[in-house]
Amino acid sequence: MEHENIIKGQGAQRNVINRFDRYTYEPDDEDFEIVKTSFIEVFPKSIVNRVKSEDLPMEYSMNPYQGCEHGCAYCFARPTHEYWGYSAGIDFERKIMVKKNAPELLEKFFQKRGYKPAPILLSGNTDCYQPAERQFEITRKILQVCLDYRHPVSILTKNALVLRDIDVLKPMAEQNLVSVSLSIPTINEDLRRKMEPRTSSAKNKLKAIEVLSENGIPVNVMIAPIIPGLNSDEPLSILKTISEAGAQSFGYTLVRLNDTVEPVFVKWIETCYPDKAQKVLNLIRSMRGGKLGEKKDFDRQKGEGNIAEMIHNTFKIGRKKFFDGKEFPKLSIENFTGTKAQQLRLFD
Repeated sequence: MEHENIIKGQGAQRNVINRFDRYTYEPDDEDFEIVKTSFIEVFPKSIVNRVKSEDLPMEYSMNPYQGCEHGCAYCFARPTHEYWGYSAGIDFERKIMVKKNAPELLEKFFQKRGYKPAPILLSGNTDCYQPAERQFEITRKILQVCLDYRHPVSILTKNALVLRDIDVLKPMAEQNLVSVSLSIPTINEDLRRKMEPRTSSAKNKLKAIEVLSENGIPVNVMIAPIIPGLNSDEPLSILKTISEAGAQSFGYTLVRLNDTVEPVFVKWIETCYPDKAQKVLNLIRSMRGGKLGEKKDFDRQKGEGNIAEMIHNTFKIGRKKFFDGKEFPKLSIENFTGTKAQQLRLFD
């Protein structure tokens, strides 16, 4: 049974204390807040980030937006909003920073002397196809720069809005320059509405897999995160469904609630699933050595204990049953044009 005062369409039910603030305001538990989304233009000095974590496969990432309207209570990126002076709670979902100069910064990055191309992950932190993208089209412009320079990029998103840019993605795929990973933690639509309230529906995500695949664009699916007691019974049904839709590979992660993600998630599950809340939290603790989070490289991916082992074994079975013989292509760096692309475009 849901809490009667749940704020619909939001993962965070409160703003939580920013750990960097000197002074804090303790909100009353009955102080419910409905906030409209605001967009803040920012002009960073760089857009491409070098990924230093040893357990992540990508070398570079970039994020057109800071903050994310999708509203997933478990999002690991929430604490990054605190560096900007905002809360990891409602602010993360409703105060969206828009990096309008991102395409120009990317072009300058490609033109650096001695730059050696490597695939860049588009959305290493917050979703590049969140609802703001309909208005600002920064992701689309970034993809056009990648196409112009023949630079490989992998996209990670929870939003079927990626289909809008099929006209750019298709010629990129023909040169082995792009792949798309769709995040599908559940195909239970009632659960999806609560877990990720402003993402595309499960039905639309599955349709996106089909359309992308039909157009020769490789699709991976991230079944993430697995939350024991909520979606941990779904892996085999998800794997069967996405395989039939055309996905060529998949990945998954176990939920971890680091730093200020923890109070946001705890409040969310107590509000949305009060009858299950303590059971779910205890199951998470069983995978995390009695805690709700884990930061150590590699350990954060594996978890520990019987529940984690059962989840890993389930995915092993699903991989053999539904993805045997499928292979995800490696993106190409062979055709990167460096500074030549800008010169060639003068003749367009």
